Amino acid sequence: MQFNRMKGHTMFKKFLLAAITFIVTMGIAFADVDVNKADQAALDGVKGIGPTISKAIIAERTKNGDFKDWADLQKRVKGIGDKNSTKLSAAGLVVNGQAKAGAAPAAASAPASASSPAKAATPAASASSAAASAPKK
Repeated sequence: MQFNRMKGHTMFKKFLLAAITFIVTMGIAFADVDVNKADQAALDGVKGIGPTISKAIIAERTKNGDFKDWADLQKRVKGIGDKNSTKLSAAGLVVNGQAKAGAAPAAASAPASASSPAKAATPAASASSAAASAPKK
């Protein structure tokens, strides 16, 4: 009886270790990728960047130096426009450590949309409570 209890405890430890490893790995996978420091493999890992764009980024960076900001990146690399750069920034691409203005990180956009219904419900709840507390004639 005691042996079976220990076996289950060991299995739980293994499962817990596997879960923690998975969570840590996912955190690393969503780390920001700086366009001025990343190699081709790191750039290819950003959703929306394939081999063609990553090669173009590296070729332009090698030829003319680091990108100053998002506008500089958009101007110098064919295939990265305003819409695409917003999507790439949301996917974790940064220029000199800066996300594109107006582009919410992918992790931050999910909670924001989840909190929107709560904000929408708040005025309705306060309106109904105001109506309930109003004196009746």
